Amino acid sequence: MAELANILTEVKNGVLYLTLNREEKLNALNFQTLEELKMVFEEIIDSREIKAVIITGAGEKAFVAGADISEIAELNEVNARKFAENGQEIFAMIENCHKPVIAVTNGFALGGGCELAMACHMRIASANAKFGQPEVNLGIIPGYGGTQRLTILIGKGKANELMMTGDMIGAEEAKSLGLVNYVLPTKEEAIAKAEEVIGKIMSKAPLAIGMIVDCVNAVFLPEDGYQTEANCFARCVKSGDYKEGTSAFLEKRKPVFKGE
Repeated sequence: MAELANILTEVKNGVLYLTLNREEKLNALNFQTLEELKMVFEEIIDSREIKAVIITGAGEKAFVAGADISEIAELNEVNARKFAENGQEIFAMIENCHKPVIAVTNGFALGGGCELAMACHMRIASANAKFGQPEVNLGIIPGYGGTQRLTILIGKGKANELMMTGDMIGAEEAKSLGLVNYVLPTKEEAIAKAEEVIGKIMSKAPLAIGMIVDCVNAVFLPEDGYQTEANCFARCVKSGDYKEGTSAFLEKRKPVFKGE
């Protein structure tokens, strides 16, 4: 993987550990960091070595505290639309990735940081995590998909409240609302939980995991999600993993999936 200025990457046992590394700026997402995220996920999608991704923020204070305000302050109407569309495109790559992506949210996950976490397939929080979309305090709204994903995850009423007030919520409330899957006392324990969940997923058929991503995302698209499910089911049945999985079950042995 190419050398990056604002992101650290390490692959262990098929899992890419991706750390947003601007600790002095609370890991705020500037233009360069977004482009680096795009580059990394282009490699993840094409890589046969990488089977899953865990995203964290450097340090203990923040996952990502938001976008870089100094850059936002320079926007005008024309480039603001491009700014939002670019972020939406990159976060859609994450959401549509056929490999499981888990955000481990330590500290502040605000604005673009909350949007990044919501683009991941699951979120596991440390107890000190804080979530919010405080963009109204700047006279703007979430632009990287936050108005859509927050509403999908926690419902219209609460999403309206959080985005209109700009209030933050803690990890336990985020879990009760369905924004977070698990809350652990520390960042290290949250990463361990993410590894546990990913370990289970990686023991399953990779093609089927990718089809689940497509089908779950189709629930929120104008297309017919049931037809997407039927199409994906048929694609799974064409695969060698399907033959291996059913044969292993009938032969009372553990399957060995190859993602083919």
